[in-house]
Amino acid sequence: MAKSQQTFNKKEKEKKRLKKKQEKREKREERKLNAVEGKLENMMAYIDENGNITDTPPDPSKKKEFIAENIVLGVPVREEEDEETTKVGFIEFFNTEKGFGFIKEEGTNEKFFVHVHGLIDEVKEGNKVSFELERGLKGMNAVQVKIVKDVPKPKAEAKVEEEDEKKEDADSDKTE
Repeated sequence: MAKSQQTFNKKEKEKKRLKKKQEKREKREERKLNAVEGKLENMMAYIDENGNITDTPPDPSKKKEFIAENIVLGVPVREEEDEETTKVGFIEFFNTEKGFGFIKEEGTNEKFFVHVHGLIDEVKEGNKVSFELERGLKGMNAVQVKIVKDVPKPKAEAKVEEEDEKKEDADSDKTE
């Protein structure tokens, strides 16, 4: 006589599978019996004035009127900024072999990348330049870079500055 191919473990697994299938069938039938009718009123959801989803309709007295033309879809058009477009700074570093460098802006001390393609005049380290900014892949880039000639100060201002420097030098000599 041949031995049965079903082992105890296989029989137990089959019983569990059939039991789960039966439980699933019973739950489905129970849901059908207890289901609320699928009318439109039962499926409606409303949004209250705070933006929360609720099943009660909103109060008609709190209704607000909107003009459809005033609703902007997407990103609003950016208004022109009355910002000074040209900036002044100094060439902090420039590598002529590789064709790039950095400009340090006067006043804010921010550094901006500059490429040889953004130059109008040939520049060296230490040159005072005027430039415009343009958004690049990794941040703001300086373009339209021109050398700025320093306007000589009036003689009266130059004399006052020289006297101030002499006083500062004299004060520093006394402290030493």
